[in-house]
Amino acid sequence: MHEASLAGGVLQLVEETARREGFARLLALRLEAGQLAGVDVRALRFALESLAPGTMLEGARIDIDEPPGQAWCMACAHSVPIAQRGDPCPDCGGYQLQPTGGMELRVLDMRVSDDTGSPRMNP
Repeated sequence: MHEASLAGGVLQLVEETARREGFARLLALRLEAGQLAGVDVRALRFALESLAPGTMLEGARIDIDEPPGQAWCMACAHSVPIAQRGDPCPDCGGYQLQPTGGMELRVLDMRVSDDTGSPRMNP
């Protein structure tokens, strides 16, 4: 389950950002896991929740956006939605598709609290 290692990477990023930016607590974390990223979102959420106790993730709200897959069809020259790699073009039925979106796994933003308890946003 590579989602556990992905969750570890997210935790490391949050902790490094906390040290660099000087915040004491993470209130909310918003991630993006595109439909073509190869990530099981439920497993990622479970892994993040499992890592949370005793870390910056503890008590934080975790939201995971799942943008749809997008691809450019070389046969019909259209940008089309796709649910998974290997799907045919919904317009022409061709298989010459180049994925263009929905492949990302990234932190979109964090809502944090500094030592005074004041919330702030970190992109």
